[in-house]
Amino acid sequence: MGSAKRVVAIPGEDAAAEAFAATTSLLDGLSLDLDWSYPPVGAAAIQTHGEPFPPEARAAIDDSDAALFGATSGASAGALFYLRWGRETFANVRPTRFAQGVGSPLTRPEGIDLVIVRENLEDLYVLSEGALQDLAPLGLSSATWQKPVADLGPGAYALKVITERGCQRVARFAFELARRRKAQGQVGKVTCATKHNLLFRTDGLFHEVAQHVAGEYQDIEFEALIIDDFANRLVGRPQQFDVVLLPNLYGDVLSDAAAALAGGLGLAASGCYGNDYAYFEPVHGTAPDLERQRVNPTATILCAAMMLEYLEFGEAAQQLVAAVERVYARGAPLTPDQGGSASTDEFCDAVAAAI
Repeated sequence: MGSAKRVVAIPGEDAAAEAFAATTSLLDGLSLDLDWSYPPVGAAAIQTHGEPFPPEARAAIDDSDAALFGATSGASAGALFYLRWGRETFANVRPTRFAQGVGSPLTRPEGIDLVIVRENLEDLYVLSEGALQDLAPLGLSSATWQKPVADLGPGAYALKVITERGCQRVARFAFELARRRKAQGQVGKVTCATKHNLLFRTDGLFHEVAQHVAGEYQDIEFEALIIDDFANRLVGRPQQFDVVLLPNLYGDVLSDAAAALAGGLGLAASGCYGNDYAYFEPVHGTAPDLERQRVNPTATILCAAMMLEYLEFGEAAQQLVAAVERVYARGAPLTPDQGGSASTDEFCDAVAAAI
């Protein structure tokens, strides 16, 4: 066996940390060659190092093969920002797959099996905002109001930044993912959705680059939709989608909507991938209102499975996902959000037994 894979573990805060602890215990039971590192991050790091993200934590991330992250409500945000922008994990992958026994608002959710690939670093998430009057020296005009933007009155602006490089790399990631899924029996289709009919320069660039990249993948079906139309189709018939390529903000919002169709955020996993690093984090946030209230660890477990796949423990990843689905198919023991009364640990114990 080769050398152990080095994994940084960052539990995060509130209920997310509870799900995280149960999941790592579950992984330990698989006897995989994983070398866990728990660097000082968040509230604990403030107590021991005087800051929430000390240099030791950054060094631990840089020395690791991947990171498993619980979720943050602020204290661990420095680590999250470094994992995302510091390591340039530009593709946020959010799978949505319906499994038998999972609660869904749809009458017929069977067959939902899509993956949203969200550009993870650009768009409005460059977080460059300011007062409207600061734009006066630039002389920027509003195409709709037909007057300078700064003359609209007191208010604020935010920059929406789309770069060719950012579009190209996330588009190629999406098409490569569709190609791998096609080899596994999926459709092999990429759907790109933007507001290119209105935001000609920004969403228009994302749309154009996606179309150009599509020409390099003749074996993969491609379609481009207006984001409004995509939202309607996502709720009406999500089974029609395979890999969905979205700019940052749309991907953030609509991946949560997709998750609701197949069981909710308690089952929503995600992975963020760069050229040489990846980290994995559930979508549900820290859920402070659910702390010590039998939180569902499924999303964190599925994140762990995505991480195992990335670290080339493919068989273990498949076993973990299959075990989770067997527990849901049996209908017990499930956590309260899925109609049961099981604790976090009881659910994880059932998954371990199913393996």
